[in-house]
Amino acid sequence: MGINNVIFLEVIEWFDETGKELVHRIPQNGSGEIKFGAQLIIRESQAGVLFYKGRACDAFGPGRHTLKTANIPVLTKLLSVPWAMTSPLRAEVYLTNMKVFADLKWGTSDPVAFRDSELGLIRLRAHGVFNIQVVQPVLFINSLVGTMGQYTTEQIEEYLKSVIVSRFNDHLGEHLDSILNLPGKYDELSVGLQKRLQEDFSHFGLALRHLYITSITPPQEVQKAIDDKSRLNIIQDLDKLIKMKAAMAMEKAAESPNGNGAAGMAMGLGLMMPAMFADSLIQRQMPAGVIGAEQAPSEIRCPDCGNPISREARFCPLCGHQQVVLRQCFNCGKNLPANARFCPKCGRPADEKPVSPTCPHCQSENLPGSTFCNQCGNKMV
Repeated sequence: MGINNVIFLEVIEWFDETGKELVHRIPQNGSGEIKFGAQLIIRESQAGVLFYKGRACDAFGPGRHTLKTANIPVLTKLLSVPWAMTSPLRAEVYLTNMKVFADLKWGTSDPVAFRDSELGLIRLRAHGVFNIQVVQPVLFINSLVGTMGQYTTEQIEEYLKSVIVSRFNDHLGEHLDSILNLPGKYDELSVGLQKRLQEDFSHFGLALRHLYITSITPPQEVQKAIDDKSRLNIIQDLDKLIKMKAAMAMEKAAESPNGNGAAGMAMGLGLMMPAMFADSLIQRQMPAGVIGAEQAPSEIRCPDCGNPISREARFCPLCGHQQVVLRQCFNCGKNLPANARFCPKCGRPADEKPVSPTCPHCQSENLPGSTFCNQCGNKMV
């Protein structure tokens, strides 16, 4: 790419060979002396962010872009003699992968507490998959990537898993009374949990495109109790069916004109056994369906007011908000200007971090905004 040279201009581009990189920095070994007139090539599935003199200058969409810095070939080197021939006008380009990263796994490493209306306090394990996409590259780089040379899905997956599990515990406690009513609700729980997580992901410039719950399982002893209860229900139905079939068989035997009542009754009992088991076991719970594939939104919406705008717009024509989100208020989620010291919406300091609440029952620390404790399952007051 011609990054470390004195005379020639740079041609900057990047190809993701692994399929797992969210962000890649050029130069890879730190900042560089990117010259005036350098060419930046952005693919359709990428976005580029130029950092010049330590600040994010602009975000670039697909196409070829000419970069403008104060580094002039040869002349800059001559003027950099006091700094050991190293230009103080440092620049680097962060290339962001804007594709949808699919099949990321989430699950409970430890069982989460759930207060069941029929079984009492139990612990559940849950697993699933989710898809993410970077929608605000500058916010994503400033909030999560920092100055790292590359950032992959493996580095962010563990943190996102903890956020999903925390919100899953809250969502389950508010929308499910008993795990006995769980079959048929996987779709509803998945859609509701996805909507609940959108705000958490948007604080980092990410969008949660899909989320699926593949399994919610109680401990072995609870599963055994559920199986025992199911067996009791089936046996109760079988008793009623046996009495009815036996009465019908005896009635037919009494009406037999040839006197072979015993043989007829035995035959009737033999014939009714397959039907008895078939009628008792035919009703099954339908397997939980999967959420229909959603298409990515075809129109661009302003991240501040939500109104549809042109894809090429730098500012919203309705509210005037800049479309490249640099950072957000940790308290209310308001998009903040570059040099803001206080949030214009809630008035809190722009650098104030959210406080992690402590459960009043077990004194465990939870994520900000949690409704139910992840350890004891009690409601946070």
